[in-house]
Amino acid sequence: MATALKFDQAHAEMKWIGTRPVRPDGVDKVTGRAKFGADLSLPGMLVGKVLRSPHPHARIRSIDTSKAAAMPGVKAVVTRDDFQDMPSEITPAGEMLINYRDVMRNVMARDKVLYEGHAVAAVAATSNSVARKALALIDVEYEVLPHVINVMDAIKDDAPVLHEDMFTEGVEPKPTSASNVSKRVEFAIGDIDKGFNEADVVIERTFETKPVHQAYIEPHACVASVSEDGQAELFVCTQGHFIVRTHCARLLGMDVAKLKVTASEIGGGFGGKTVVYLEPVALKLSKKARKPVKMVMSREEVFKASGPTSGAHMRIKIGAKKDGTITAGEAELYYQAGAFQGGPIGPGAMCAYAPYDLENVKVVGFDIVTNRPKVAAYRAPGAPISEYAVESVVDEVAKALKIDPVDFRLKNAAKEGTRTAYGPKLGPVGLIETLEAAKAHNHYKMPLEENQGRGVASGFWFNIGGETSTTINVNEDGTVTLIQGTPDIGGSRASNALMAAEAFGIDYDKIRPMVGDTSALGYTFLTGGSRATLANGVTTREAANSAIAEMCKRAAKMWEIPEDAVKWENGCAVPAGENAGSFDPLSMAEIAKIAGKTGGPIAGHAHINVQGAGPSFGTHIVDVEVDKETGKVEILRYTVIQDAGKAVHPSYVEGQYQGGAVQGIGWALNEEYIYGEDGKLQNPGFLDYRIPVASDVPMIDTVIVEKTNPKHPYGVRGVGETPIVPPMAAIGNAIEQATGIRFTELPMSPPKVLKALDEANGK
Repeated sequence: MATALKFDQAHAEMKWIGTRPVRPDGVDKVTGRAKFGADLSLPGMLVGKVLRSPHPHARIRSIDTSKAAAMPGVKAVVTRDDFQDMPSEITPAGEMLINYRDVMRNVMARDKVLYEGHAVAAVAATSNSVARKALALIDVEYEVLPHVINVMDAIKDDAPVLHEDMFTEGVEPKPTSASNVSKRVEFAIGDIDKGFNEADVVIERTFETKPVHQAYIEPHACVASVSEDGQAELFVCTQGHFIVRTHCARLLGMDVAKLKVTASEIGGGFGGKTVVYLEPVALKLSKKARKPVKMVMSREEVFKASGPTSGAHMRIKIGAKKDGTITAGEAELYYQAGAFQGGPIGPGAMCAYAPYDLENVKVVGFDIVTNRPKVAAYRAPGAPISEYAVESVVDEVAKALKIDPVDFRLKNAAKEGTRTAYGPKLGPVGLIETLEAAKAHNHYKMPLEENQGRGVASGFWFNIGGETSTTINVNEDGTVTLIQGTPDIGGSRASNALMAAEAFGIDYDKIRPMVGDTSALGYTFLTGGSRATLANGVTTREAANSAIAEMCKRAAKMWEIPEDAVKWENGCAVPAGENAGSFDPLSMAEIAKIAGKTGGPIAGHAHINVQGAGPSFGTHIVDVEVDKETGKVEILRYTVIQDAGKAVHPSYVEGQYQGGAVQGIGWALNEEYIYGEDGKLQNPGFLDYRIPVASDVPMIDTVIVEKTNPKHPYGVRGVGETPIVPPMAAIGNAIEQATGIRFTELPMSPPKVLKALDEANGK
C-alpha cells in the first residue's frame, strides 16, 4: 500500500512530475534485448580469467607463468610485472579521493596477497576451458603469513600488520610505528561531560555487526578492446563509467581521450559497482593479445574478491532527562576496511546522531584494515551500521523513561536550523513529518499478539550533488533526445524524461532519454550518494532552458521581432505580450522543421558541479513474530515513511523505499560473511549466504512525505540511501519488545535468537 502525504503543495501545478508513466527502458529489459555487462560479443573475442590467492595473507616469493603462456590457445598472461606500481598519495578523481597505489594493488597483488581471492595473475585464452587449464599451470610460491580477520583483533598489540608503511592519520603526535588503524575521525559539538552530568538516565551498550555484501544478481563483467594504435574501448557494468575511465587511464598510464567507456545496463549495484576490479586487467590483456577480451566474475569470485560493506564494533552511550530531552550522545566506532584503507567510517560517524537536535555529541571513528576483501560502498555506506546501534539505545532510553518511542524521537527530532555534529546547519527537512505520519498510521495502532513486537527507528542520509553533464538535442520533428552521464540503476531515465517534459511543456513520450558513453558528453560523477535524480534534474532543467532560449530566438527571427519579445509557454514559442504582435504559437516541431533555415541544429547543454542536495530523513515501523521453539523471526508488517522532497516518479520512489527495507531485513536477520580459523570464506554463494526471498518478507507499505528541497528546481531530494538506514534497528527494537531481550549483534539469526531465549529461560 502506498500513501502520499502532501505537506508542501508548492509544485502542485506540474503536469508530468509526480505521474507514473511506463519506464523507457522497460520493454528491452522484459524482452531480453537489454545488454548487460556480459552480453557484448566482438569478433575474435578472448576469454579472460583471474588466478586468485588461496591464502588470506602471504608474501609472493615468485610467479612462474611460462607453462601457461606456452599452452595452445593462450594469447596473453599478465602478473604484477605488467602493472606499474603507483605512489602512495591521495589523489582527486572527480568527487572522490583515491589512493591509486591501493587501487592498483587490489586489482593485482604485488609483494603480498592480503585476502583469500586477491588477484595474482590473469590469462586471456580462446575458451573458458583453456583459460581455466592455463591458470592451473601458473606456479606461485607463497610465504604464508599470520592473518587477522576481526576488527578488534586487528588493533591488538600482537596483531599481524598488513601494511608496514601505514601510520594512523588523525592523531597527534603521528605514530612512528605501523599499525592496522589507518585513520581516526572525530565529530563533536558542545560539552559531552556536561551533557551526561545533566542526564537522569544514562544507557551504554556495545554492538557488533558483520560484513554483508550488496548481493547484486549480475556479477562484475566487462569487455575490453585495445587497438594497435592505443585507442581503447571498454563495455562494463558500472555505476560510473567516467570513474572507470579515470581509474583505468591512471592505472595503465593512458591518455584519458584514448579510452572510451560505455556503461551497460546494470543488474544491481547498490554501491558495489563504483570501483574497478577486472577492467584494468582486461585492458592490459587485450593490449598484449591484440584481441578483445571478455571477463566475468563467478559468484564465488564476487563474494571473495569484491567489496562487502564493513563489519563493526561500536560503543554507544546516551543520556536523557526525565522529560525526554536527550542531553548527550557519544559513539565510538571501529569499522573494518578490508585489506586496504577506506572504510565508510566518515559517513558512519556523520550520520550516527544526525536525526536528533542535540547540544552535546561526540563521535570518534577508526578505519581498520583486516585480511578481508577491500570494502566497497553499500547504500548509505556506514550509516546503517552506526544508526543500528544508536537507534537501539534511543529505543532503550525511551523505554527506561516510559515514553512512547515515536514521541521520544519527536521531542528530540532534527529540524530546520539544527546544527549537526559534523558541521552544517540543516535547512527545511521532513523528519518531524515522517514521525507524525508514523504515529498517525494505522500500522502503529494495530494490536499485537503473544510473541509479537513492534519496533520503530529513524534514519538519515546527507545526499550529494556533484559534477554532472546533460545534453539535449531537439530533433527535426520536435522530439527530444536527452543524454545523461549517470548510469540508470533505479529509474533515472524515466525521472529525467519527466523533468525534461516538464521543462519543455511537451508530452513525456516525446522524450528519448539515454545514457551516453564517455565520449558523448562532459565528465559526470557516478550514480551514488542519492545524487542521480537530484543532479540530473538541475542539469536537465538548465539544458532545456538553453534549448528553449534558442527556439525562442528562432521564433523571433521568423516573426521578425526582438528576441525578448518571445516567451515559451506549453511547448510553444508565443509573443511575450500584446505589443509584440499577433502571431500563432510555434510548436517545437514547427521550429525544428525549418531549423536549417534559421541557424542550424538546436541543442542545449549543461555542465555543472551541482550543489544544494537536501538531506533525507525516514522513519520505519516493523512488526515481528518470534518463534520461541526455533528462534525464527518472521516479519509480519513493514511500513517505510520518508521525505522525498518531491517524488518525480512515485512508483520508483516507492521501489527505493521497499528495496532498502528488504535489504535491511536481510542484514538484520540472516546475512553475514562467515570465516573459518584459516581465514577463508565459508559461504561464498547464495546457497549459504542467505538473502531474503519473496516468502521472507511481506508487502512493504510506503508513505511518501514531500518536504520541498528549496535548492532544487523541482524540489527533489535523493531517496535511494535513507531506506536502508533504519531497518536493522527497527527490527532489533521489535524483537526486544517480543522477547524482552536486547540483541546487540547482527545478524539476529535463528540460532542466535534461540540461544538467547534458552539462556533467558535458564536452559
